[in-house]
Amino acid sequence: MAIFAKEAYRSDVSVTTLLALRFTLAACAFWVIVAARRARAPTSRTPTRRIVLAGLALGGVGYAAQSGAFFGALTHIDASLAALLLYTYPAVVFGIAIALGSERADRPRVIALGLATAGAALVLAGGGAGALDALGVTLALAAAALYSVYIIVSDRVVAHIDPFLLGALITTGAAVTLSIVGLASGSLRLGFEPAGWAWIAALGLGSTVLAISAFMAGLNLVGPATAAIVSTIEPVVTVVLAMAFFAERLAPIQVVGGILVLTAVILLAANVRRSVPSIEPTAAAAAGAIASEPARG
Repeated sequence: MAIFAKEAYRSDVSVTTLLALRFTLAACAFWVIVAARRARAPTSRTPTRRIVLAGLALGGVGYAAQSGAFFGALTHIDASLAALLLYTYPAVVFGIAIALGSERADRPRVIALGLATAGAALVLAGGGAGALDALGVTLALAAAALYSVYIIVSDRVVAHIDPFLLGALITTGAAVTLSIVGLASGSLRLGFEPAGWAWIAALGLGSTVLAISAFMAGLNLVGPATAAIVSTIEPVVTVVLAMAFFAERLAPIQVVGGILVLTAVILLAANVRRSVPSIEPTAAAAAGAIASEPARG
């Protein structure tokens, strides 16, 4: 996803335009999927107005803000660095959960939180003093914090809803918010290069709809714990692709930091009672994966 975003920016697509079109396209696709699923199972339960409003709010407020921060970070720092910083979010989620008393601070969790913190520090330190764009780093860390709050809130307010319907509601809410912001600020512009449409389609259909559908199918086949652990390949793929396409390079100390962050995620996924959702490409499914998945490790 970070690679597609970088390429879209090269085609003169603004951040707001990219996100507004991405979520509009994804929302249309999700509503088609929802209609097809209801045609096969017409007796499926209709969610309450409260759940519908909660899903729209999760997208229109939480996910729109998180996406804006992450995609904004990509205009300032490398895709590999942004991905590694964002992937500290599982540790942040469990830090918040421990503070709220919904999770216990046992040894594996404490070790995982320590590894994630140390890993993020090494990733930043490896950039060298003054070499990192402060705004980009701040936006990436803000995206991780916002996504963590999004997950905690969604776990509390959304339950018993079809994950694809939830995906439709969240992407619809995000599309409306970002379109309004773009129109009000004058940053929603369609006069970009034609190649930009291909990258927007790749983000909206590939990194959003297809990724979420594949994640939910895999979740049903292997369970939440395995799905969470396997999903740690995502930042690795981003780093490898960024090196291949943009000649980005991580310093040795940053590689060590990235390994610590991923190790922390694996420890958390292997020891938690609730599933840890996948990172940004399955973000719209995250609330559904937590709220509606009955398995508990």
